[in-house]
Amino acid sequence: MLDFLQQQVNISLDETMQQRLDFYCRFLLQENEKYNLTAITDVNEVWQKHFVDSILGSVAIPQNASVCDIGSGAGFPAIPLKIAREDITVTLVDSLNKRINFTQALCKELGIEASFFHERAEDFSRGHSEQFDVATARAVAPLNILLEYTAQIVKPGGVFVAYKTDLSEIDGAKHAAKLLGLQFETHHDFTLPDGSKRAILVYRKIKPTPRKFPRGQNQPRKCPL
Repeated sequence: MLDFLQQQVNISLDETMQQRLDFYCRFLLQENEKYNLTAITDVNEVWQKHFVDSILGSVAIPQNASVCDIGSGAGFPAIPLKIAREDITVTLVDSLNKRINFTQALCKELGIEASFFHERAEDFSRGHSEQFDVATARAVAPLNILLEYTAQIVKPGGVFVAYKTDLSEIDGAKHAAKLLGLQFETHHDFTLPDGSKRAILVYRKIKPTPRKFPRGQNQPRKCPL
């Protein structure tokens, strides 16, 4: 899997990075018994489907970027990205306090600096307009909903990076992207060592997002753009 990352996204994990990911895996599986953080409990699958998958997004993240991960869950993709890319800063946002508690404890153990917010995505976004170079989201919601959750926090010229399995949602998100000031820019396709397909979708923010977005009262999910 280390060779795979080198070949696919030109990232080499040194010994310290590997040790941090090893600890992350053990800590995740240990705490998972209490908090139900992931359905993946095989060590090799954690490495492949969580760690490697998360780090693939590095291909779309510029040097020294400020990255905000919306719906960060057990820390994916933000923490593996931070371990592999020490140049970036990361902010994790999740609506469940138990997940924020887990990622805070993990980063404390690893000596990783990060910011944490226990908030719903739409509430956080309205309060942090145009503050980040990059927003990420993985396994959170359909693409058109993700665009509404994240567009507001991205600086003009910055990018939103969506982790998906394929390109099937792009057409259905065109209307949302236009309303939110985003433009689909490119995609990066990968096949994990187990044969699973992954697609990293990149949206560029080409103009400010209207301040009425994201809508409150769970409207992005109830009535998607």
